[in-house]
Amino acid sequence: MADVLKVAVIGGDGTGPEVAQEGLKVLKAVGKLEGFSVEATEFDFGGDRYLQTGKILTEEDIEQLSGFKSILLGAIGHPDVAPGILERGILLALRFRFDQYINLRPVKLFPGVETPLKDKTPDDIDFVVIRENTEDMYGGIGGFMHKNTPMEIATQTAVYTRPGVERWLRWSFEYTRNRNRRKRLTLVAKTNVLTYGHDLIWRTFQDVAKEYPDIEADYNHVDACCMWMVKNPEYFDVITTTNMFGDIITDMAGILQGGMGVAAGGNINPEPGGISMFEPMGGSAPKYTGKNVINPIATISAAAMLLEIAGYVKAADRVTKAIMHVTGTKMKSQAAGKMGYSTTEIGDLVCEVL
Repeated sequence: MADVLKVAVIGGDGTGPEVAQEGLKVLKAVGKLEGFSVEATEFDFGGDRYLQTGKILTEEDIEQLSGFKSILLGAIGHPDVAPGILERGILLALRFRFDQYINLRPVKLFPGVETPLKDKTPDDIDFVVIRENTEDMYGGIGGFMHKNTPMEIATQTAVYTRPGVERWLRWSFEYTRNRNRRKRLTLVAKTNVLTYGHDLIWRTFQDVAKEYPDIEADYNHVDACCMWMVKNPEYFDVITTTNMFGDIITDMAGILQGGMGVAAGGNINPEPGGISMFEPMGGSAPKYTGKNVINPIATISAAAMLLEIAGYVKAADRVTKAIMHVTGTKMKSQAAGKMGYSTTEIGDLVCEVL
Protein backbone atom coordinates (compact mmCIF):
# COMPACT_ATOMS: atom_id res chain seq x y z
CA MET A 1 0.00 0.00 0.00
CA ALA A 2 0.97 3.64 -0.36
CA ASP A 3 2.96 5.19 2.47
CA VAL A 4 0.55 8.14 2.57
CA LEU A 5 -3.22 7.84 3.00
CA LYS A 6 -4.89 11.05 1.82
CA VAL A 7 -8.22 11.71 3.55
CA ALA A 8 -10.74 14.50 3.03
CA VAL A 9 -12.45 15.33 6.33
CA ILE A 10 -15.90 16.91 6.33
CA GLY A 11 -16.79 17.65 9.94
CA GLY A 12 -20.21 18.98 8.99
CA ASP A 13 -22.71 20.15 11.58
CA GLY A 14 -23.35 19.99 15.31
CA THR A 15 -21.16 17.40 17.00
CA GLY A 16 -19.90 16.18 13.62
CA PRO A 17 -16.56 18.02 13.79
CA GLU A 18 -15.93 16.64 17.29
CA VAL A 19 -16.39 12.98 16.33
CA ALA A 20 -14.57 13.47 13.02
CA GLN A 21 -11.49 14.64 14.93
CA GLU A 22 -11.52 11.49 17.03
CA GLY A 23 -11.76 9.34 13.91
CA LEU A 24 -8.85 11.26 12.41
CA LYS A 25 -6.88 10.92 15.66
CA VAL A 26 -7.21 7.13 15.51
CA LEU A 27 -6.33 7.02 11.80
CA LYS A 28 -3.08 8.89 12.47
CA ALA A 29 -2.26 6.73 15.51
CA VAL A 30 -2.70 3.41 13.73
CA GLY A 31 -0.84 4.79 10.71
CA LYS A 32 2.25 5.40 12.83
CA LEU A 33 2.07 1.85 14.16
CA GLU A 34 1.53 0.29 10.74
CA GLY A 35 4.09 2.33 8.84
CA PHE A 36 2.03 4.82 6.87
CA SER A 37 1.10 8.46 7.39
CA VAL A 38 -2.31 10.09 7.13
CA GLU A 39 -2.55 13.35 5.23
CA ALA A 40 -5.87 15.01 6.10
CA THR A 41 -7.50 18.01 4.46
CA GLU A 42 -10.51 19.53 6.19
CA PHE A 43 -13.51 21.04 4.41
CA ASP A 44 -16.20 23.27 5.94
CA PHE A 45 -19.21 21.94 4.02
CA GLY A 46 -22.34 22.09 6.15
CA GLY A 47 -25.06 24.25 7.61
CA ASP A 48 -22.95 27.13 8.88
CA ARG A 49 -21.31 27.63 5.50
CA TYR A 50 -24.69 27.45 3.77
CA LEU A 51 -26.21 30.06 6.11
CA GLN A 52 -23.23 32.39 5.65
CA THR A 53 -22.71 32.06 1.89
CA GLY A 54 -25.78 30.34 0.43
CA LYS A 55 -23.46 27.66 -0.99
CA ILE A 56 -23.78 23.93 -0.41
CA LEU A 57 -21.41 22.20 -2.86
CA THR A 58 -19.91 23.99 -5.84
CA GLU A 59 -18.17 22.51 -8.87
CA GLU A 60 -14.91 23.75 -7.39
CA ASP A 61 -15.68 21.83 -4.17
CA ILE A 62 -16.35 18.65 -6.13
CA GLU A 63 -13.12 19.11 -8.03
CA GLN A 64 -11.17 19.44 -4.77
CA LEU A 65 -12.75 16.30 -3.31
CA SER A 66 -11.92 14.42 -6.51
CA GLY A 67 -8.30 14.44 -5.40
CA PHE A 68 -9.07 12.02 -2.55
CA LYS A 69 -10.03 8.35 -2.61
CA SER A 70 -11.35 8.50 0.97
CA ILE A 71 -13.72 10.94 2.69
CA LEU A 72 -14.43 10.89 6.44
CA LEU A 73 -17.71 12.60 7.30
CA GLY A 74 -18.79 13.73 10.77
CA ALA A 75 -22.49 14.55 10.44
CA ILE A 76 -24.90 16.61 8.38
CA GLY A 77 -27.95 18.41 9.79
CA HIS A 78 -28.38 21.96 11.06
CA PRO A 79 -31.32 23.16 13.18
CA ASP A 80 -31.51 26.44 11.24
CA VAL A 81 -31.59 24.80 7.80
CA ALA A 82 -34.79 23.21 6.51
CA PRO A 83 -34.66 19.38 6.41
CA GLY A 84 -33.55 17.99 3.08
CA ILE A 85 -31.45 20.92 1.85
CA LEU A 86 -28.14 19.75 3.28
CA GLU A 87 -28.97 16.05 2.96
CA ARG A 88 -29.70 16.37 -0.76
CA GLY A 89 -27.06 19.01 -1.37
CA ILE A 90 -24.18 17.19 0.33
CA LEU A 91 -24.88 13.53 1.15
CA LEU A 92 -26.91 12.58 -1.91
CA ALA A 93 -24.91 14.90 -4.14
CA LEU A 94 -21.65 13.17 -3.22
CA ARG A 95 -23.13 9.68 -3.45
CA PHE A 96 -24.42 10.33 -6.95
CA ARG A 97 -21.56 12.48 -8.24
CA PHE A 98 -18.92 9.96 -7.17
CA ASP A 99 -21.16 6.99 -8.10
CA GLN A 100 -20.97 5.47 -4.63
CA TYR A 101 -23.37 2.70 -5.57
CA ILE A 102 -22.73 0.52 -2.52
CA ASN A 103 -23.79 1.47 1.00
CA LEU A 104 -22.09 -0.91 3.41
CA ARG A 105 -23.46 -1.28 6.92
CA PRO A 106 -21.80 -3.75 9.31
CA VAL A 107 -24.19 -4.71 12.11
CA LYS A 108 -22.03 -6.01 14.91
CA LEU A 109 -22.76 -5.98 18.64
CA PHE A 110 -19.57 -5.00 20.42
CA PRO A 111 -18.64 -6.42 23.86
CA GLY A 112 -20.10 -4.39 26.70
CA VAL A 113 -22.74 -2.74 24.50
CA GLU A 114 -26.37 -3.29 25.42
CA THR A 115 -28.94 -4.44 22.88
CA PRO A 116 -32.73 -4.28 23.41
CA LEU A 117 -32.94 -7.96 22.40
CA LYS A 118 -33.07 -10.24 25.42
CA ASP A 119 -30.36 -12.87 25.72
CA LYS A 120 -28.64 -11.93 22.46
CA THR A 121 -24.86 -11.70 22.51
CA PRO A 122 -22.11 -10.44 20.15
CA ASP A 123 -22.10 -13.93 18.62
CA ASP A 124 -25.77 -13.52 17.66
CA ILE A 125 -25.68 -10.01 16.18
CA ASP A 126 -22.97 -10.03 13.54
CA PHE A 127 -24.23 -9.47 10.01
CA VAL A 128 -23.84 -6.94 7.20
CA VAL A 129 -26.40 -4.98 5.20
CA ILE A 130 -25.51 -3.95 1.65
CA ARG A 131 -27.79 -1.21 0.36
CA GLU A 132 -27.93 -0.19 -3.28
CA ASN A 133 -27.07 3.49 -3.10
CA THR A 134 -27.78 5.35 -6.36
CA GLU A 135 -31.15 4.18 -7.75
CA ASP A 136 -34.70 3.50 -6.48
CA MET A 137 -36.69 6.53 -5.30
CA TYR A 138 -33.56 8.51 -4.46
CA GLY A 139 -32.96 9.45 -8.08
CA GLY A 140 -35.27 12.45 -7.67
CA ILE A 141 -37.56 11.56 -10.56
CA GLY A 142 -41.07 12.87 -10.06
CA GLY A 143 -43.00 16.08 -9.80
CA PHE A 144 -46.21 17.95 -9.02
CA MET A 145 -49.35 18.87 -10.87
CA HIS A 146 -51.71 21.53 -9.51
CA LYS A 147 -49.45 22.11 -6.52
CA ASN A 148 -51.10 23.75 -3.50
CA THR A 149 -54.60 23.25 -4.91
CA PRO A 150 -57.33 20.77 -3.92
CA MET A 151 -56.47 18.78 -7.08
CA GLU A 152 -52.76 18.41 -6.29
CA ILE A 153 -50.94 15.36 -7.64
CA ALA A 154 -47.43 14.27 -6.62
CA THR A 155 -45.33 11.51 -8.13
CA GLN A 156 -42.10 9.94 -6.90
CA THR A 157 -40.73 7.39 -9.31
CA ALA A 158 -38.52 4.44 -8.34
CA VAL A 159 -36.04 3.65 -11.09
CA TYR A 160 -34.03 0.44 -11.45
CA THR A 161 -31.63 -0.31 -14.31
CA ARG A 162 -30.26 -3.71 -15.21
CA PRO A 163 -26.63 -2.46 -15.11
CA GLY A 164 -27.21 -0.72 -11.78
CA VAL A 165 -28.92 -3.73 -10.23
CA GLU A 166 -26.39 -6.20 -11.57
CA ARG A 167 -23.31 -4.36 -10.34
CA TRP A 168 -24.81 -3.98 -6.85
CA LEU A 169 -25.82 -7.65 -6.62
CA ARG A 170 -22.54 -8.94 -8.06
CA TRP A 171 -20.61 -6.88 -5.47
CA SER A 172 -22.89 -8.36 -2.80
CA PHE A 173 -22.08 -11.92 -3.84
CA GLU A 174 -18.37 -11.13 -3.93
CA TYR A 175 -18.53 -9.55 -0.48
CA THR A 176 -20.37 -12.57 0.93
CA ARG A 177 -17.74 -14.91 -0.52
CA ASN A 178 -14.87 -12.85 0.91
CA ARG A 179 -16.57 -12.46 4.29
CA ASN A 180 -16.49 -16.27 4.40
CA ARG A 181 -18.82 -16.70 7.35
CA ARG A 182 -22.07 -18.51 6.60
CA LYS A 183 -21.87 -17.68 2.90
CA ARG A 184 -25.55 -16.81 2.86
CA LEU A 185 -26.73 -13.78 0.90
CA THR A 186 -30.31 -12.72 1.63
CA LEU A 187 -31.99 -10.50 -0.94
CA VAL A 188 -34.61 -8.28 0.72
CA ALA A 189 -37.29 -6.88 -1.58
CA LYS A 190 -41.08 -6.94 -2.07
CA THR A 191 -41.58 -9.02 -5.21
CA ASN A 192 -45.19 -9.87 -4.40
CA VAL A 193 -46.31 -6.23 -4.63
CA LEU A 194 -43.64 -4.22 -6.48
CA THR A 195 -44.04 -6.34 -9.58
CA TYR A 196 -41.94 -4.37 -12.08
CA GLY A 197 -38.77 -3.01 -10.52
CA HIS A 198 -38.49 -5.79 -7.97
CA ASP A 199 -39.17 -8.39 -10.63
CA LEU A 200 -36.10 -7.05 -12.44
CA ILE A 201 -34.12 -7.28 -9.21
CA TRP A 202 -35.30 -10.84 -8.53
CA ARG A 203 -34.46 -12.09 -12.04
CA THR A 204 -31.04 -10.43 -11.93
CA PHE A 205 -30.38 -11.95 -8.51
CA GLN A 206 -31.15 -15.42 -9.86
CA ASP A 207 -28.93 -14.87 -12.90
CA VAL A 208 -25.94 -13.64 -10.90
CA ALA A 209 -26.39 -16.38 -8.27
CA LYS A 210 -25.56 -19.01 -10.92
CA GLU A 211 -22.02 -17.66 -10.99
CA TYR A 212 -21.62 -18.16 -7.22
CA PRO A 213 -22.55 -21.81 -6.47
CA ASP A 214 -20.70 -21.60 -3.14
CA ILE A 215 -23.10 -18.88 -1.89
CA GLU A 216 -26.58 -19.69 -0.57
CA ALA A 217 -28.93 -17.31 -2.43
CA ASP A 218 -31.67 -16.53 0.09
CA TYR A 219 -34.73 -14.25 -0.06
CA ASN A 220 -36.95 -12.32 2.41
CA HIS A 221 -39.82 -9.95 1.81
CA VAL A 222 -38.86 -6.74 3.61
CA ASP A 223 -41.58 -7.08 6.26
CA ALA A 224 -40.48 -10.64 7.03
CA CYS A 225 -36.87 -9.48 7.23
CA CYS A 226 -37.80 -6.90 9.88
CA MET A 227 -39.50 -9.62 11.90
CA TRP A 228 -36.57 -12.04 11.67
CA MET A 229 -33.97 -9.36 12.42
CA VAL A 230 -35.63 -8.92 15.80
CA LYS A 231 -36.52 -12.55 16.47
CA ASN A 232 -33.43 -14.32 15.10
CA PRO A 233 -30.67 -11.89 14.07
CA GLU A 234 -28.19 -14.77 14.23
CA TYR A 235 -29.76 -16.18 11.03
CA PHE A 236 -28.34 -13.44 8.84
CA ASP A 237 -24.90 -13.30 7.27
CA VAL A 238 -25.21 -10.68 4.52
CA ILE A 239 -28.41 -8.85 3.59
CA THR A 240 -28.61 -7.03 0.27
CA THR A 241 -31.47 -4.67 -0.47
CA THR A 242 -32.74 -1.63 -2.32
CA ASN A 243 -31.99 1.99 -1.53
CA MET A 244 -35.28 2.77 0.23
CA PHE A 245 -35.61 -0.50 2.13
CA GLY A 246 -31.95 -0.32 3.10
CA ASP A 247 -32.41 3.18 4.49
CA ILE A 248 -35.13 1.88 6.79
CA ILE A 249 -33.85 -1.50 7.95
CA THR A 250 -30.34 -0.26 8.71
CA ASP A 251 -31.75 2.13 11.30
CA MET A 252 -33.47 -0.79 12.99
CA ALA A 253 -30.24 -2.75 12.70
CA GLY A 254 -28.40 0.13 14.36
CA ILE A 255 -30.62 -0.15 17.41
CA LEU A 256 -30.03 -3.92 17.55
CA GLN A 257 -26.28 -3.30 17.74
CA GLY A 258 -26.67 -0.82 20.56
CA GLY A 259 -27.75 2.46 18.99
CA MET A 260 -26.61 5.01 16.48
CA GLY A 261 -23.64 5.91 18.67
CA VAL A 262 -21.90 2.70 17.54
CA ALA A 263 -23.29 2.26 14.01
CA ALA A 264 -21.06 3.19 11.06
CA GLY A 265 -21.48 3.03 7.31
CA GLY A 266 -19.62 3.43 4.06
CA ASN A 267 -20.72 4.89 0.74
CA ILE A 268 -18.47 3.02 -1.63
CA ASN A 269 -17.45 3.23 -5.25
CA PRO A 270 -15.64 -0.11 -5.63
CA GLU A 271 -14.26 0.65 -9.09
CA PRO A 272 -10.51 1.32 -9.56
CA GLY A 273 -9.88 4.92 -8.54
CA GLY A 274 -13.36 5.20 -7.01
CA ILE A 275 -13.97 7.77 -4.25
CA SER A 276 -15.68 6.45 -1.11
CA MET A 277 -17.15 8.22 1.92
CA PHE A 278 -17.46 6.89 5.48
CA GLU A 279 -19.68 8.19 8.25
CA PRO A 280 -21.36 7.48 11.60
CA MET A 281 -25.06 6.66 11.34
CA GLY A 282 -26.10 9.02 14.12
CA GLY A 283 -27.17 12.59 13.45
CA SER A 284 -25.46 15.86 14.24
CA ALA A 285 -26.95 15.99 17.79
CA PRO A 286 -26.80 19.81 17.98
CA LYS A 287 -27.85 19.93 21.65
CA TYR A 288 -24.52 18.35 22.58
CA THR A 289 -22.36 20.59 20.39
CA GLY A 290 -19.15 21.72 22.10
CA LYS A 291 -19.83 19.78 25.31
CA ASN A 292 -17.30 17.00 24.61
CA VAL A 293 -19.83 14.32 25.62
CA ILE A 294 -20.90 12.75 22.31
CA ASN A 295 -19.97 9.15 21.56
CA PRO A 296 -17.25 8.92 18.86
CA ILE A 297 -17.24 5.11 18.57
CA ALA A 298 -19.35 5.08 15.39
CA THR A 299 -16.99 7.52 13.69
CA ILE A 300 -13.94 5.55 14.80
CA SER A 301 -15.64 2.45 13.36
CA ALA A 302 -16.20 4.40 10.15
CA ALA A 303 -12.48 5.16 10.14
CA ALA A 304 -11.78 1.41 10.40
CA MET A 305 -14.03 0.85 7.37
CA LEU A 306 -12.15 3.57 5.50
CA LEU A 307 -8.89 1.75 6.18
CA GLU A 308 -10.28 -1.60 5.02
CA ILE A 309 -11.67 -0.26 1.74
CA ALA A 310 -8.46 1.72 1.13
CA GLY A 311 -6.50 -1.55 1.43
CA TYR A 312 -5.05 -1.16 4.93
CA VAL A 313 -6.74 -4.33 6.16
CA LYS A 314 -4.36 -5.06 9.05
CA ALA A 315 -4.72 -1.51 10.36
CA ALA A 316 -8.51 -1.74 10.07
CA ASP A 317 -8.57 -4.96 12.07
CA ARG A 318 -6.34 -3.38 14.69
CA VAL A 319 -8.73 -0.43 15.11
CA THR A 320 -11.79 -2.69 15.36
CA LYS A 321 -10.16 -4.82 18.05
CA ALA A 322 -9.21 -1.68 19.97
CA ILE A 323 -12.81 -0.44 19.79
CA MET A 324 -14.07 -3.77 21.13
CA HIS A 325 -11.63 -3.61 24.02
CA VAL A 326 -12.73 -0.08 24.94
CA THR A 327 -16.47 -0.84 24.76
CA GLY A 328 -16.02 -4.11 26.62
CA THR A 329 -13.76 -2.97 29.46
CA LYS A 330 -13.87 0.82 29.77
CA MET A 331 -17.16 2.45 28.78
CA LYS A 332 -20.10 2.56 31.19
CA SER A 333 -22.64 3.34 28.47
CA GLN A 334 -22.87 4.32 24.81
CA ALA A 335 -25.20 7.24 25.60
CA ALA A 336 -23.94 10.82 25.32
CA GLY A 337 -22.78 12.12 28.68
CA LYS A 338 -23.01 8.68 30.30
CA MET A 339 -19.95 6.98 28.81
CA GLY A 340 -17.77 7.53 31.87
CA TYR A 341 -15.36 9.45 29.63
CA SER A 342 -15.46 12.49 27.40
CA THR A 343 -15.48 12.36 23.60
CA THR A 344 -11.76 13.07 23.38
CA GLU A 345 -10.94 10.60 26.17
CA ILE A 346 -12.68 7.80 24.25
CA GLY A 347 -10.50 8.59 21.24
CA ASP A 348 -7.44 8.59 23.48
CA LEU A 349 -8.41 5.21 24.96
CA VAL A 350 -8.72 3.62 21.52
CA CYS A 351 -5.31 5.03 20.56
CA GLU A 352 -3.75 3.64 23.75
CA VAL A 353 -5.19 0.17 23.13
CA LEU A 354 -3.84 0.15 19.57
